[in-house]
Amino acid sequence: MTNIFSTFALLIYQTSALNTRDKIIELAVKHFNRDGFGAVSLFQIANEMGISRGNLTYHFKDKEVLLQSIASEMWQKIDTERIKSRQFPSFENLRKEVQLLYKFQKRYAFIFLDTHVLNHPLIRKEFRQLAKRTIADNKATIAFSIQSGNMKPEQIAGTYSNIAFTVWMLAFYWFSQQIILGQKSGQDAEKMIWSILLPFFTKKGLQAFKQFFGEAYLKELGQSFEQDINQINSF
Repeated sequence: MTNIFSTFALLIYQTSALNTRDKIIELAVKHFNRDGFGAVSLFQIANEMGISRGNLTYHFKDKEVLLQSIASEMWQKIDTERIKSRQFPSFENLRKEVQLLYKFQKRYAFIFLDTHVLNHPLIRKEFRQLAKRTIADNKATIAFSIQSGNMKPEQIAGTYSNIAFTVWMLAFYWFSQQIILGQKSGQDAEKMIWSILLPFFTKKGLQAFKQFFGEAYLKELGQSFEQDINQINSF
């Protein structure tokens, strides 16, 4: 009987410890997003949680370990989501990839926006691998679209490789430019990417695009370009 109670007590303790760990991560991400990774101390997090600093450091001995845990959680979630959406190269999956990156940019804003965090060895290596995988996926999507007759063959060498890179860059840095320009829409990156790709679509590809997204979506990709030089106040 004693062993049963001991096992039960251990399970309760482990569950409580796990909950505390998760709460620390949740609160830390909230503060890092709001104030920046470098401006927040473990003491502040512990104080707001109503626990001692020693209790917090039992779970995370310093901010480096805390950052590593947050990053590991993020990579795991990203990988799980990407597995769902990257079954084969398609523009539907490209759309999901853009939405996925935007989702995680909002969730872990301090990682994507702080160059010091981005350059941290714990972060830089994984992001570099993610970037390479995403660009490779974009190339595969374009190649598949050419083979299926939805996109035109490349006319100028390097065009499609550059577009594959540009699509990644737009999706990855979209949240940053929104902060700079004061915009809040999560859909514009996706629409901007389509406006870059659509001129390379065949009639078949454009028709497939309209069937999937609808005529209204096509008309909402952006404002028509103002061709009157007198209306452009750049001089």
